[in-house]
Amino acid sequence: METLNGFKYSFTDTLRENLGLAVYNTGYQKCDPRHTWGPAARDHYLIHYVASGAGVFTCGGKSHAISAGDLFLIFPSQVVSYAADRNDPWEYYWVGFQGTEAKRMIHLAGFRKETPVLRMPEGNELRSFLLRIYQSRGNTPSADATMIGYLYLFLGCLIRENGPRRPEYGMREYLEQALRFIQYNYAGDIGVSEIADYAGISRSQLYRAFISSFNISPNEFLQKYRINEACSLLRGGRFTVTEVAGSVGYADPLYFSRVFKKVKGMTPTEYQAQALSSKPAEEAAALFPKRK
Repeated sequence: METLNGFKYSFTDTLRENLGLAVYNTGYQKCDPRHTWGPAARDHYLIHYVASGAGVFTCGGKSHAISAGDLFLIFPSQVVSYAADRNDPWEYYWVGFQGTEAKRMIHLAGFRKETPVLRMPEGNELRSFLLRIYQSRGNTPSADATMIGYLYLFLGCLIRENGPRRPEYGMREYLEQALRFIQYNYAGDIGVSEIADYAGISRSQLYRAFISSFNISPNEFLQKYRINEACSLLRGGRFTVTEVAGSVGYADPLYFSRVFKKVKGMTPTEYQAQALSSKPAEEAAALFPKRK
């Protein structure tokens, strides 16, 4: 609780604090010669993209000469200053943001406190994304969502150009990528080729990795994963067999039933009936546990 002229107040923007990313401010400016800002600090991340002209950005006791195509980043609580060139003052676009994802995205984009300036290749889309953020500004939920969407596109462009290239994984890491893809996409129309492509290895390498780790093929693993997810849905009793089939990646309910019986030894209908019949007994046992 803070006090201002005897008036107590407390304000916390919990919505912005809990968002992955939230736009704090946005704009653009064609600066006058020697236009300056700072020294001062911000409480959020602030990226400037220089569309034309030049200037100087100073942080951590070091000055950086900035020209068209450069970006410079102000980290939260970092004291900085910047000034437009006397003869060729810059025009820049900026976006200020914060959120639970901000630090990770900034790191992936290639910014570091020791390297707060990045240069982008010609023909990039950064100016367009920043302009869209600015044009979408407002105080409505729709404006917030639109600005955040363009902010993600802006950061995605930065990460694509400056972020880390795909590392050379060991087989364990490739396997983890494959499992993650299955976890996120089992309900869709995916197969071994899609899994291998996402993991970044060949089908034969993927096969060997699954045999070595689980003693079953990738296709068998996907099949069992889908059936286990189907069991969870069937036990809830809220979905029909047809709805469950579609929810776990089987467009044909009859084929789903055949696969389910092969894996579980009973049909989906039998499994659901058995699960629902035992549910009252399980609930009663939870309410009235046996005395030791």
